[in-house]
Amino acid sequence: MKKMFLKLVLFCFWHLDGVFGDEVESVTAIEGHEVTLHSNLTEKKDDDVIQWRFGSENTLLAKINKQTNIMTVYDDVLDGRFRNRLKLDHQTGCLTITNTRLEHSGHYELQTNSVRKYFKITVFIIRLPIPIISRNSSQCSSSSSSSSSSSNCSLVCSVVNVSHVTLSWYKGNSLLSSISVSDFSISLSLPLEVKYQDKNSYSCVIKNPIRNQTTHLDISQLCQPCSDSEHCCGSTEAVIRLVLSALVGVATVIFLVYDIRSRRTEQDHACFPASQT
Repeated sequence: MKKMFLKLVLFCFWHLDGVFGDEVESVTAIEGHEVTLHSNLTEKKDDDVIQWRFGSENTLLAKINKQTNIMTVYDDVLDGRFRNRLKLDHQTGCLTITNTRLEHSGHYELQTNSVRKYFKITVFIIRLPIPIISRNSSQCSSSSSSSSSSSNCSLVCSVVNVSHVTLSWYKGNSLLSSISVSDFSISLSLPLEVKYQDKNSYSCVIKNPIRNQTTHLDISQLCQPCSDSEHCCGSTEAVIRLVLSALVGVATVIFLVYDIRSRRTEQDHACFPASQT
């Protein structure tokens, strides 16, 4: 039992040393293009077994057995994300991934009988979405309870379906704020508050190491004071509703009074019929 425990501990330390102790080579790729992981094996033995593995679970992707001269590619693993995309060079041991996608980003490991090498692939999207700047729809509803919000325009810049990008607000050429995401994100947003009368130039930028997309803020179009539009309209609407409710109430009372008087008149005519001459 103790020997098994020691083997487990040594196994864990061996993997940690591979992740934290050894150098990790970073490789970038553009989505839809191919990327090659170079083995750079200078000495190959006849009994070498070369393996390429992927991810935290060390999933086996490809193997070359020099002794039997057999080369195998396991491209159906992980729900087929590597299907028809793996190329293995029998002479050099290099692994090529064709038609790359975001899901191919991650850690790769080259294993031989005597060598361990680590790689990190980051796949970038060549077509970035255009940032969309919109006004915070809840600002006017809360402006009456906050004097500071009535003088500021609350905005948000948003993008969808992105990975390995940085979203930033700029005032001229000066960076105001930014947020980054490494994994795939369905939605990414970044808020900003400006004065209604602000004359500075603002822009929202999304970028990765390959390219960027910029949207410029038009304060005059998006930032209209709530007191002149939504807030006033909201107050007027409330007054109209109150007046209409009062009118309906008065009309109901008048109808009831008229109905009661009409019934009494009919009863009086029934009890005292008109005299005949």
